[in-house]
Amino acid sequence: MSAIPVIVILSCLFILGSSRPRVAVRVVAVQGFFLGLLPLLRAGKDLSAGILILGLSGMAVKGLLLPLLMSAVLRRTGIQRESDPPVGYGASLVIGVLLLGLAAWLAVSIGFPPQTSLPLTVTAFFLIMVGLFLLIGRRLAIMQSLAYLVLENGVYALGVSISLELPLAVELGIMLDVFVAVFLMGNLLFHLDREFQPAEAVQSPEQSGIEEEA
Repeated sequence: MSAIPVIVILSCLFILGSSRPRVAVRVVAVQGFFLGLLPLLRAGKDLSAGILILGLSGMAVKGLLLPLLMSAVLRRTGIQRESDPPVGYGASLVIGVLLLGLAAWLAVSIGFPPQTSLPLTVTAFFLIMVGLFLLIGRRLAIMQSLAYLVLENGVYALGVSISLELPLAVELGIMLDVFVAVFLMGNLLFHLDREFQPAEAVQSPEQSGIEEEA
């Protein structure tokens, strides 16, 4: 279990430094798979049916379903990379390191129950901060959708770190999964279609009328 926070933190830094949304989606899929394992590993010998369902559903939704949905969006739009984000990739990595330090400070400063895992709490805060940063530091709608998923992963990780005592926190994380799915479907059906449709299809009524007369 101690390796999962390291993997998740490295995956976040990789996303911050990557210009290819397709690669970022795959990294988030790996991230979601390992986060889904957390409830199973934390339960240990006290594994129950509820925790088993929580872990398997987390791996299915975070590691498979939502990444597949985002990959379908990328195939449909043909996006290859984000060339000019509001915050450059080098600067994003530097900000990511600073956010990691801030996450560690918050995890130590806030008085969590003694049984709460400190590395997992640091990872959860870092995920939340990276998600918020990606929302304002990236311009593509698909990357902002990815940011919502990273943010939700942070809420999920924070809930799992104290889930045996506060199951409501995990339930809120599951509800955010549903919200992310709805948000992605909205992007797929409306925003992305209008943003990436062929230029010849985007014509005003006046232009269409002139062409018909000609």
